[in-house]
Amino acid sequence: RVFEIPEGSKTAKGRAVQNLINIEPDDKIKAYIRTNDLKDVDYVNSMSVVMITKNGTVKKTSLEAYSRPRTNGINAIEIRDNDQLLGAKLTNGDSQIMIATKNGKCIRFEEEKVREVGRGSIGVRGITLEDNDEVIGMIVVNDVQNETVLVVSERGYGKRTAVEDYRITNRGGKGVINLKVSEKTGKVVSVLEVS
Repeated sequence: RVFEIPEGSKTAKGRAVQNLINIEPDDKIKAYIRTNDLKDVDYVNSMSVVMITKNGTVKKTSLEAYSRPRTNGINAIEIRDNDQLLGAKLTNGDSQIMIATKNGKCIRFEEEKVREVGRGSIGVRGITLEDNDEVIGMIVVNDVQNETVLVVSERGYGKRTAVEDYRITNRGGKGVINLKVSEKTGKVVSVLEVS
C-alpha cells in the first residue's frame, strides 16, 4: 500500500525497493501501476492490466488475477528468450492501445483486439517489427478527442500529434510513421499521452 512507503524530503535519497517488497536480487522493476482498492470486486473485474514487451508481444489479463498478491510476488507474464517486459498499463475495456518503436513506427488498435488470458501465458503479437527495431513504449488512450501523443527522440526532438492522426488498424500490423528518424533526430526513445 502507498502509505507504507516512507515519506521523505525533496533531498532524501529514498529507500531501496527491496526493503518494501520481496524481489529476487537479479530482478529489475520495469513498470508499476496505481490501482484503487483491490478488495472492490466490481473494480477488479472491470479493469485489465495490459503489458508490452520489447519484441512487440502484448498481453491483457484481468486485474482480478492480481488482486491477491503474495509477499514474494506472483508471476505476471511469461517472457521468451531475448525479450523483456517494458511496461504495464491499466485499461477499462473501452480503451485504445498505441505501441511505438525505436525506428519511428506506431500502431493503434482497439483494446478488444487483445483477448484476456491468464497470468502464466505469453500474450499475442501487438506489432510486427522490422529488422533492428524494438518497441520503446505503449500508451493507453481513453479520451481520443482530448489526448495527444508526445514522441521524444534521442537528440532531444519532440513532436506532439493528435491521436486521430494515427489510423486504427488490426493488432499485429507494421504501424504507421510516428516520427521520421534521421541523423538529426536520432532514434525514438519515449512516447507519452498528454492532454
